[in-house]
Amino acid sequence: MSTVEISCVVTAGADPQALRRSVESVVAQTMRATEAVVVLGLTVTAAPATGRGTSRTTGRTTGRTTGRAVGSDDDPESAADDVRAVADELAALDPARVRIVTSGAETPTTAVLRNHGLDQARGRYVIVLGEGERLQRDACRNLWEAAERSGAELAAGRWTRRAGRRAKEQPPARLVESELYGRSRTVEALSEAPELVVADALVTGFCVRTDLLEREGLRYAEDLERGEILFGAQLAATAGRIALVPNLIVSGRAADDPSGTLEGQLAAHVRVAELPLLQGDTALREARDRAFLVDQLVALARQFPRLDADERARAAALVAALPAARTDPDLRLDLPPLERVCLQLLADGDAEGVLAAGYALGRPGTVTSALSERDGRVYWGTAPPDDPRARAALDVTELGHQYQPLADTPLLNHLTHCGQEGDRLVLEGRLPTPLQLRASDGPLTATLEFLVRGTDGRLVFRTPVDEVWRDSDALRWRAAVDIGALLRVGGARDRVCDPHFALHTPDGTTTGPLFLERDRVEAAGHFRARPRRGRLFGDSWKPYVTVKHHLALQLHARRRPGRLAAAAVHYLTHFRPARKAKRLVKGVRRRFDRIFARSVKTRVYNRLLIRLPVRKGSVVFESHMGKCYGDSPRAIHEELRAQGRRGVRCTWSYATSADGFPTDVTLVRRLSWRYLWALARAQYWVDNQGFPLDLKKPAATTYLQTWHGSAYKRMGFAESRIKAQNASERDKLSAALARFDHFLVRSEHDVATLARDYRQPAESLVACGYPRNDRLVRARAADESQGRFPRPAVAADLGIPDHRKVVLYAPTFRGMPKKGRTTQLPLDVRQFAERFGGEYVLLVRAHYLESAALPVCPPGTVIDVSGHHDVSELLCLADALITDYSSIMFDYALLDRPMVFFTPDLDTYVAERGSYFDLRAEAPGPVVETEGELLRAMDELKQSDATHRADRARFAEKFGGYESGRAARTALDVLFAGRPRR
Repeated sequence: MSTVEISCVVTAGADPQALRRSVESVVAQTMRATEAVVVLGLTVTAAPATGRGTSRTTGRTTGRTTGRAVGSDDDPESAADDVRAVADELAALDPARVRIVTSGAETPTTAVLRNHGLDQARGRYVIVLGEGERLQRDACRNLWEAAERSGAELAAGRWTRRAGRRAKEQPPARLVESELYGRSRTVEALSEAPELVVADALVTGFCVRTDLLEREGLRYAEDLERGEILFGAQLAATAGRIALVPNLIVSGRAADDPSGTLEGQLAAHVRVAELPLLQGDTALREARDRAFLVDQLVALARQFPRLDADERARAAALVAALPAARTDPDLRLDLPPLERVCLQLLADGDAEGVLAAGYALGRPGTVTSALSERDGRVYWGTAPPDDPRARAALDVTELGHQYQPLADTPLLNHLTHCGQEGDRLVLEGRLPTPLQLRASDGPLTATLEFLVRGTDGRLVFRTPVDEVWRDSDALRWRAAVDIGALLRVGGARDRVCDPHFALHTPDGTTTGPLFLERDRVEAAGHFRARPRRGRLFGDSWKPYVTVKHHLALQLHARRRPGRLAAAAVHYLTHFRPARKAKRLVKGVRRRFDRIFARSVKTRVYNRLLIRLPVRKGSVVFESHMGKCYGDSPRAIHEELRAQGRRGVRCTWSYATSADGFPTDVTLVRRLSWRYLWALARAQYWVDNQGFPLDLKKPAATTYLQTWHGSAYKRMGFAESRIKAQNASERDKLSAALARFDHFLVRSEHDVATLARDYRQPAESLVACGYPRNDRLVRARAADESQGRFPRPAVAADLGIPDHRKVVLYAPTFRGMPKKGRTTQLPLDVRQFAERFGGEYVLLVRAHYLESAALPVCPPGTVIDVSGHHDVSELLCLADALITDYSSIMFDYALLDRPMVFFTPDLDTYVAERGSYFDLRAEAPGPVVETEGELLRAMDELKQSDATHRADRARFAEKFGGYESGRAARTALDVLFAGRPRR
């Protein structure tokens, strides 16, 4: 090889297979002008700077090494020999592209080895790989071409790291959210891509010009355990031009271990903050500090439940020793409350407090510490601090613990003692006194419940707790349990029990598992077991700590008969005939499961079932892909009932649960065999969105498409997403749309938008309005003749008193909706409830394909109605509507009631999705873009109601001109009188 363009520096650790993977990924590059520079030390050390091996922070193995663990009991000389043998083997296989160099340093840390590799590199560019990291096949070519094309001194792309033994590799979340590598681009100022420094993006996955390293004298800091963090920041600060590519460059990076590499992380972060670049840019420095707090210190707090007491104390002390500027309370004011609490407690060095807060991070809603109240706010701890900034950090009012009933308040049941007295398991625990019990002196009793795992809660053994008493800000308890006499399990499959603590008070009962640190369980020993099926199934109970840090007991055999029986069972289930039988059963099961695969069902339907004769008078209804019994299909079904037509057989499809659907019709689960049979035999199809696109419509079936709303955003073939599809995908959509025989429209706007962009012929259009809106037209007439009272029955069902007005908040989705996705609402409903809770009840309805993540609010102020089947009932109940771009605006306009449009991302939404009209110009109510403007609009709702009355009338006429209140009747007439289009 005459010239080398890229030198890939690979440092050897203690794992020879990790070295093999890294070097082989270099040799496999499609760009041949690359070399692997394998850097060896005189000996293989046990403390490489990437955080692998034994942690300097805790002295324990961090698990960041693949294969042979660094610092294990293996002979160091033998490990060094293995690494050297692998290096020699790889060099012999391709001597032109693999070079071995040896550092003569007495302490060859990873930084020392990397610097020696940089000195020995021959290429114009250098790539540095950590232990076990692998280059993608085209990585060098992608980086080299980007750098050469743009003249950049540094080129970087995506990288992923391991997330666990079986978890799929993932890129850092902050890099994904920032879209740093979302597209190919060249940046000439760090302000164009601050995430390079803020998010430690350049710890791997980059190549840098050798002349830049020589000109600036850049090398890895040999006194830092995590020197790659500082090195990456220095590269970003000194490179005049940086090329970013969207390609994946490196995979296999070791998983982050905040507790195992804490000391190195903290030292590197302080050194980065001292760089002249960050000293001169306050915004960049604060952004990096904030990212460090969230990505490293909050992650550290999450690990506290699995650390022992010494590790927790050391970690908290290290963080508390950080310069105050790195953990300034002002940096965390916009973080969620529990994260703020964790960071404040870490800054204070309160290890036990961080343990409780870290436990709560993984279990939202759990009360893990004593709480205090002051001036209407709730704070973490027995007494809020006097310092306003520290007090703000400990403010947990928005968690809503003060509003939750005791039965809905899980508590941290922290075991302070787990020991043995004879045959008895002795447990002592502490749990925080909830706010609901602060002023109560009522009697307290408790029960230990042992839930047998694998029985779905059907098998539970209970015993009373011996003592429960109040102790300052906590409740304490003690129990001594004869485990052998209590846990009379069968012994075959019911071999694990999970103890729970149930606290009984006059206000209710709260139940939860028992939290226990791993280093405390060994004192518990073993306990005699008496399984009902005999001691061959087990003779002792052994306490242990689960992966979720809870106490559990497992049945196992310690004596010879039980061990022999267990060995015999293991042999019978694992010897060769048994393994073959298992594979045979799995194969049969897989083949059986294929019968229920959607692709198989679709082929059978389109080739066989569709040939069946239709059943006269049979109708299949579906609403929102089976998600609910509502919308226009429901209105048509109810009109069909009212007319009492004979010979009509109704079938409704449901997606997951049949709750709320009528019981006097046939119900079929969507995409089941019964569903396909019903569609193939039906004479009529009625739905509001579309039956599965890949199912053909029988020739004798009439399809009535009611649709589910007029359009503000561009739809159908006018969507940029559809325009970007290939021809076959667009043809598939065209075929699905061609199934519609009748398409309901409610105005000329629908004709010019939905009908046009869904390519519906004029003869298929039915200008009658939406059947679901017949209820709204009748409600408007009733308002004008009788007033608003009495309210619809749904008000009583929701527990809304007559003196409180009702506001419905119904936003649409952003991006592409995902079934069941929990979304963060644009509106801060807690702030709304605090401001208007005495006057309004806020009903929140998320898009039907999503669910809303609602905070805990004062009782009766916010109600989630996302699961309510029929939105028309909610519209009739609401005194006002808050929405954004949802088609619900067109329906609510028929009621002539006030609307407010909360559109914080209006311009972005329109740019991404497109729109059919200017909402600011057409909206029949205030269009606001901030929460402050929204709150002012609600304050002035009465005045704006009168101001926009004419606008609402114009809006209703323009977008609902065909609504007459008789749409359901008209749709039925068309359905039963019409014929399918051929």
